[in-house]
Amino acid sequence: MTQVEATQAVTAQDLDARLEQHRVELTAYCYRMLGSAFEAEDAVQETLVRAWRAFDRFEGRAAFRSWLYRIATNVCLDMLTGRERRARPMDFGGPGAPDLEHLGTERAEATWLQPIPDDRVVPETSDPAELAASRETLRLAFVAALQHLPPRQRAVLILREVLRWKAAEVAELLDTSVASVNSALQRARATLDETAPQQSDQLELADEDQRELLARYVDAFERYDMDSLVALLHEDATLSMPPYALWLRGKADFRSWLLGPGHGCRGSKLVPVAANGLPAFGQYRPSGPGGSFQPFALQVLEISDGRIVSFNAFLDTDRLFPMFGLAATP
Repeated sequence: MTQVEATQAVTAQDLDARLEQHRVELTAYCYRMLGSAFEAEDAVQETLVRAWRAFDRFEGRAAFRSWLYRIATNVCLDMLTGRERRARPMDFGGPGAPDLEHLGTERAEATWLQPIPDDRVVPETSDPAELAASRETLRLAFVAALQHLPPRQRAVLILREVLRWKAAEVAELLDTSVASVNSALQRARATLDETAPQQSDQLELADEDQRELLARYVDAFERYDMDSLVALLHEDATLSMPPYALWLRGKADFRSWLLGPGHGCRGSKLVPVAANGLPAFGQYRPSGPGGSFQPFALQVLEISDGRIVSFNAFLDTDRLFPMFGLAATP
């Protein structure tokens, strides 16, 4: 049977199943490209729709997976045309002061890098090294650094450095030369050297040690014990709260904010989830009398050398909580 005959013999059900097998890896790719969980899912859906419609013209000269990545890349490049890069509050200037006067106004959703649930982007694998590598390239700091690259350089770097494609494969996907791919990769690496976190900032705790640290964090936060909470922080730990551009640095400002403008977090409940290969929690704040709670933030913690180095509170709970499978109440 020829490739064309084999293509024609695929049933709709077979094609659906075949496309679905690639959803997680395509979502991870599109998320790294776009910096938005919601846009990544839209991009993947568009990719699968285009693949479905064009499947009868798929001639098999490229592998099916490569063909899907070509479509996904074109979808992402189209979405990025004329668009500002998504950012973290740290990209807009230095740290501010821990008071409401400096909080400012909310910025549009399209401004911000967003978190994404692990189960949408982390492949199921029994290989610990493969799993660790996948999580490492989904970290908030790494994905934020990728956003500094022009879209085509971003695609080249992800395909070459993250997915380990050969230069010739990337050149074919992008309809360009190997020399152009290598040049784009060199420029992308130079930019990432300036913006990506250093390796020393990416050290992980052993599983048991991290579980203990997180248990101490949840206990301290829910009791609102600032001494215990601050003891878990790195000296230069940061706190950010998208959609606000204000961010803080250091234990003293962290404490001042939570005991001052953030005092409404006292009595919160935390529900564990996982985002970007990092520990995360759905935070529910007390809401009026009667012991009721309401969604307040998705907390994503970055950890290094046994200390919390970044506390990211994403306040768009109307969209993020359903995506992370978090209920309206704890």
